[in-house]
Amino acid sequence: MSEPLEDQIYRRRDPRTLTSLPELLSCLSALESEEAEHSTSLSALLKAREPLLSSLKRLNTLVSPVDSLLTEANVLSSNVTNTAKTAERVGGRVRSLDEEMGRLREASDRVSQVMELKASLADLESSIESQDWEAATRHCARAMSLPPEVITGSFAEATVPTSKSHLPPVQTLQRARKNLLSIFQKNFEQASQSRDSTSTSRFFKLFPTIGWENEGLEAYATFVVDLVRVRTPPSAKSTSFRFWKNIALIVDQHRPIVEKYYGPGRMRNVATRLLSECDRVVKGIIGSWEEERYVKRKLLDIANNPPTAPSSYINRRTQAPSNFEEANIDPREVDKLLSELAVMIGRWSLFKKFLTESLNDVLEPDKQEVEVRIQQPATPIGGMDYIDCTESQRYFNRLITTYYTPFEVWYTQTSIGKAHILSNVDSTQSPSTSTIPDDVFYILKIVITRLFSTGDLKGVEATLEQLRNVVESDYIGVTRKKLEDVYRHSSGSGSVSRNEKLEKENRVVFITLLNDLDTSSLHMESLMRDLLGTQAISQYFPEDKEPLLNGYITTFASLSMKIRSALRLGIEQMFNQLMRPKLRSFIPDVYRDVSYILDEDTYAAAEHHDLVRKRFIKSWEGFVDGFKEPFTENNYRLFFGLVLDVVLRPWEKYVSTLKFTELGAIRFDRDLRSIMTFLASQTAFGDAREKFIRLQQMSTLLNLDNVCEILTSSAGTTNSLAVQEEDVDEFYNSSGITWKLSSSEARGIAGLKL
Repeated sequence: MSEPLEDQIYRRRDPRTLTSLPELLSCLSALESEEAEHSTSLSALLKAREPLLSSLKRLNTLVSPVDSLLTEANVLSSNVTNTAKTAERVGGRVRSLDEEMGRLREASDRVSQVMELKASLADLESSIESQDWEAATRHCARAMSLPPEVITGSFAEATVPTSKSHLPPVQTLQRARKNLLSIFQKNFEQASQSRDSTSTSRFFKLFPTIGWENEGLEAYATFVVDLVRVRTPPSAKSTSFRFWKNIALIVDQHRPIVEKYYGPGRMRNVATRLLSECDRVVKGIIGSWEEERYVKRKLLDIANNPPTAPSSYINRRTQAPSNFEEANIDPREVDKLLSELAVMIGRWSLFKKFLTESLNDVLEPDKQEVEVRIQQPATPIGGMDYIDCTESQRYFNRLITTYYTPFEVWYTQTSIGKAHILSNVDSTQSPSTSTIPDDVFYILKIVITRLFSTGDLKGVEATLEQLRNVVESDYIGVTRKKLEDVYRHSSGSGSVSRNEKLEKENRVVFITLLNDLDTSSLHMESLMRDLLGTQAISQYFPEDKEPLLNGYITTFASLSMKIRSALRLGIEQMFNQLMRPKLRSFIPDVYRDVSYILDEDTYAAAEHHDLVRKRFIKSWEGFVDGFKEPFTENNYRLFFGLVLDVVLRPWEKYVSTLKFTELGAIRFDRDLRSIMTFLASQTAFGDAREKFIRLQQMSTLLNLDNVCEILTSSAGTTNSLAVQEEDVDEFYNSSGITWKLSSSEARGIAGLKL
């Protein structure tokens, strides 16, 4: 391959530098090669000329059409430019005409509005003179519907005044409105005093049409206040019921009409005025009630004569009920006062709830029926806090804090004290209980139900908290103190028969108190279920307050845990006093002279005598005699569990000191199962077998020979001690049993086998 021409030129030397013939020949050869290459390139270009010429010819044919198109485009551009200039001139003139037409229309509209204003004012004056109040109202509303800039404009001020009315139109209109307001108020008052319902409704509808909503509502409120006003109440309680009922009927019946003509939420203005009248009535009702019932004097009496101290109830179980002397204040009178208070406060709460639900539920106005009226900002339809700020609410708050809560707490304390003093035990019934739980929780149900009927959330919270403290101190605390004192003052001096009789009496008293606590716990749970499901909550309280009430009830129900705690402590106290010392030798006595190192003959003899089962049953029945019948089921279950807990731990330790042959392990298992069967038959609950799990697992390990043989036969091992331990560990880990014994305890039990 020859070198490129550029390389050759680059390598060619300047002929002037050549000095020898070879150099000249070499340069000449290079020049010849370069010449040949240039010739070849020129030949190739000449061969490619024909396609270029053909393309040039085709391009030349396009020159003429392109020139023609250019000429036409120039002509079209000139025409369009001239047309655009003409359109711009025409459009500018049209816009000027539009502006002039707009100003003419605006001027025409303004003239029409001023003429309408002038006509409306003239018709208004004419209607007032003819006492056509509906027409006057329409003309006034038509004038008021015009834009303010028209009424106050200079053109209207120059053209509207007449010789009869030379004032500016805005002043003329305002004077006519005030004149109509005065006339409507006067006529409405006359119609309301004469109880003319047609005229009353007629003028009531006219106020908002001319922009006097507030004044119309004020006149209407005065009218409805007069309807419900009670001047000389014969009975405070009946007057309050009738007064609130009348207000509720008015709100319910008149609200749609008020909101139709005055706008949504405007009935609240009337309700506010009614509540002001309500303040006056409530003040008189409460004052007369306090005087008639001598409430302040009774409040002073209960403050000076508090209920009997709880400690005085403790040693009265032997006192006859007939020795009880009533206090200076009759609880029945306080109960009557509390019922009246609860009814009054509850009616007020129902009234508040009705107003809240009714006035928050705003009706949408019917656009086809709403009269033309001036648009004013809507009255806020928020919460009903203004009810809570009334004097009436403050009066009832004072009733709750000053009278209701102190009286209710005193009544509860006194009733619980009487329940303690007048309690008696029916010795013929089983289980043994007194009348205290039934009496106390009957009173609590009455008191709390009455408390809920007040419908006052803060009062319920405060009173429930105080009642909770009363129950805790005067009932649970007193019962706990009675339990502590049963054996505290018992003396061991005297004859054996006397001591046995005293011990039996103390045991009956103690069990009765424990049964009272168990019954009280059940009563408390039942009371809480009844309270949570009572209709009083939904009847007297708003729906959004129900979770708070449920929380208060749940807090009060925590007394059930305190009752259960006192019950548990009482049973443990009785068990430690009466049973624990006797149970220390229980298991050794059962297994006295018993051996589980048995052969076939001794196994048959043990099977025949069955000493362990017989001794256990005899000793057990001796220990629990006199407990099962008087105890309630729950209390006996706790007592039964305590006995088993105290017996089983020494039993397990005792078994770990014995030795067993194969037949002895079988005998031990049969003794254990027969005792478990006996104990299970003594109770209606299934706790006994669960407490024997450790002993059952010990018996399983003692009878592990067959299992060990299966585990060791496949490996061909002997029953050496190391292999047995390995088999016990393997059985412990792979048996799937939930072990209560540790692995070391399991190996120790298996090692008892001879």
